[in-house]
Amino acid sequence: MQASSKAMTQDARTAAPSRKKNAASAAKSDGHKSARTEPVFQHYEAAVLLLQQGKYERALTVLEKLLPEAPAEIKDRCRMYISTCQRQLLARARSFPTPEEHYDYAISLLNTGYYEEAREQLNQILTEHPGADYAFYGLAVLESITGRAQDCLSSLARAIELNPKSRVQARVDNDFQNMADDPRFTELLYPEVP
Repeated sequence: MQASSKAMTQDARTAAPSRKKNAASAAKSDGHKSARTEPVFQHYEAAVLLLQQGKYERALTVLEKLLPEAPAEIKDRCRMYISTCQRQLLARARSFPTPEEHYDYAISLLNTGYYEEAREQLNQILTEHPGADYAFYGLAVLESITGRAQDCLSSLARAIELNPKSRVQARVDNDFQNMADDPRFTELLYPEVP
């Protein structure tokens, strides 16, 4: 009840100045947002802010309520953000019996181009299992693919430190092709060569 009276007060504030406009200025503003659609854009902006803050459930609720009345210029964006919220909530709801299965899921995200989601999953594995050499290796692959050379080298060095077999694997892994010309990468993989 209190929220609806607040909304009514807000509507009254935005409507009161418009009554004072003459017909010419009212016609000019009709090409832009009308007083009727302005709250829709405010709700949309609030939903996007919630999404950016990682409050996916709340953002999803706002976007789903907003979608039926959304103007054409933001309707597609609302659908896209709804999909993003649903995907994020689904990812949070997943539980993995072993860190290796969690790693497989992270790699599937990486292979389908969901790089940020893959990074989140790999970092989550490392938070729960700091000695998971395969998660460091996965991060190194991700950083190589996304062009972050220094992060790639750091993650790969840690993977090799935890499991020296990672060095041999990296030597034949095509996912590191972006790093092939980097002398630091060569030194990391072939420390025995002067």
